[in-house]
Amino acid sequence: MASDLLGHPSAQDQDAAAVEESLPEPPAPEGPGLFGDPAPPPAAAAPLPVVPSPPASAPYRVLARKYRPTTFDDLIGQEALVRTLRNAFAQGRVHHAFLLTGVRGVGKTTTARIIARALNCIGPDGKGGPTVDPCGVCPECRAILADRHPDVTEMDAASNNSVDDVRELREALRFRPAQARQKVFILDECHMLSGAAFNALLKTLEEPPTSVTFVLATTELRKVPVTIRSRCQTFSLRRVPMDVLRDHFGRIAQKEAVQAEAEALGMVARAADGSVRDGLSLLDQAIGLAGGGPVTGESVRDMLGLADRFMVFDLMEAVMGGDVAGALAILDRTHEVGADPLAVLQDLAELTHLLTRFRAAPALKDDQTLPEAERTRGSALALRLSVPTLARAWQMLLKGIAEVQQEGIDRRAAAEMVLIRLAHVADLPTPGELVKRLTEAGADAAPRPTPGGGGSGGLRAMAGGGPVAAVMPLPTPELPQPREWREVVALASGVQPMLHANLLHYVHPVRIAPGRVEIRPEPSAPRDLAAQLTTLLADRTGTRWTVTISNEEGEPTLAAQGRSAESDRLEAARTHPLVQAILAAFPGTTIEAVRDAAADDYGLLPTPAALTAEPDDDAMEGRDFAPPEAETAWSDDEPLNDD
Repeated sequence: MASDLLGHPSAQDQDAAAVEESLPEPPAPEGPGLFGDPAPPPAAAAPLPVVPSPPASAPYRVLARKYRPTTFDDLIGQEALVRTLRNAFAQGRVHHAFLLTGVRGVGKTTTARIIARALNCIGPDGKGGPTVDPCGVCPECRAILADRHPDVTEMDAASNNSVDDVRELREALRFRPAQARQKVFILDECHMLSGAAFNALLKTLEEPPTSVTFVLATTELRKVPVTIRSRCQTFSLRRVPMDVLRDHFGRIAQKEAVQAEAEALGMVARAADGSVRDGLSLLDQAIGLAGGGPVTGESVRDMLGLADRFMVFDLMEAVMGGDVAGALAILDRTHEVGADPLAVLQDLAELTHLLTRFRAAPALKDDQTLPEAERTRGSALALRLSVPTLARAWQMLLKGIAEVQQEGIDRRAAAEMVLIRLAHVADLPTPGELVKRLTEAGADAAPRPTPGGGGSGGLRAMAGGGPVAAVMPLPTPELPQPREWREVVALASGVQPMLHANLLHYVHPVRIAPGRVEIRPEPSAPRDLAAQLTTLLADRTGTRWTVTISNEEGEPTLAAQGRSAESDRLEAARTHPLVQAILAAFPGTTIEAVRDAAADDYGLLPTPAALTAEPDDDAMEGRDFAPPEAETAWSDDEPLNDD
């Protein structure tokens, strides 16, 4: 209240007091005063009803967060990583920088946080040191678990990938830890850093302060520079096996008091593709879909858009038996139950791979980790299909899956076309079988029907047991007979690489005649080279050859002849008037190489004898070492194209 110098109230205060006296009295408080003063007794009034407050409910945590591992013992499927880190902590040989790589959801960031707790745990009594088994109850462990520790920094390199971000990180390294024993910097998706950011991180990553530990995580190890990888201790986190995932999901379902069928858990584990986080997300979704009831295989199949496993077997039997109508009818049924055509083809490809494994390793039928239907029905189906047939189906399915995934394509129509192609080729022999039959037919000068071929001269495809395919007799082509040393060497090309290299670089030809070769090997050539060459000539020509070791000098090696020819072409190009004019017009220009279209693989031109020799029969068309009959690129008599 304002007053004059003598302490009397002013006229404004007197007016305000008069207004305040005219206002009604405020109601008495019903409880104690603000400062604890007892309230006056209330006037008689009806008591108010007591409304109970709603129970406080904690927000729901998804399974992937609720069951995130907090110790190394909780990690599943990463035994090598856990064993290495345990030994490192036990011996006091903990690295200052770790690089964790692996597919999504296998535990890279989780492992980084466990390492941070292991480095900073002080134990329940506050006197502990670094340990591979953090207690989880000390202030350091609790703060790291709650993501609020000031000395554990987690940075997402996908959104903080510039040089400035790395510079800020380096600036933070200058200060000692605020409360922990060790500063830990977790750099997630580190492959997203720019090249300049990686360069800015190099020196710091190599020699950080003693109180700093780096943990880098990435799903793309190939995109991380080698200079970064060399400064880190790299751990590759494996995909978690399907049976381990299935058991893990079963334990979590029990903890959540949820009944889940083994088939449903197997589907979830298979769809997770080795990722624990992806599998837990799918399990969370399946539990929500069940609505408090049991998680069944049928509900998970509908959720994932998968075809019934028995339908996939029926579909495989239909296409491999050439039953187009039956295969399309099964595809229609899978469409009715909501299965995606792409998922159907992927299931077929997976089954093809399984059947091929059964063929390669028959003992797989006793593997208890496989479902009963796959072990019994799969092993029986594999016995009826050959490996070449399954390999051909695998290639066609891979191509078909890519076609179904194309934009603007009717997925169902594309899947039907893939099944039609598979059923069509089921009755056809594989390329290897066809070559074998053609060879046998040529050797016998007449086709030989197989048992059950159904008709004279017919051959039945072994894979599908389909219609008869007639094979006409073909003449057997004669094998090539070399006339020059380069043709002898060419026989080993692509067949015996080591022998080809020795003949090319370490053998001097002396004489070549039909059925006889004289050579002078260099001391560095293998001792049994003559025997190897004799066997090669017999196998590739079908006739006996005699290989003799001579003391004569002989010609230069084929490699030396090629180098000499290349040098001659280069010198001829340098002296060409047009080339000299170009070199004069463009100072500093050099001739790197000269290519002659008529030269063979060894850089040599055909000899006059080879150009004028005429084949004595049609079999000479099959000579795989015949020199190419091509014109030279340019000559002195031809004008060069200005374009």
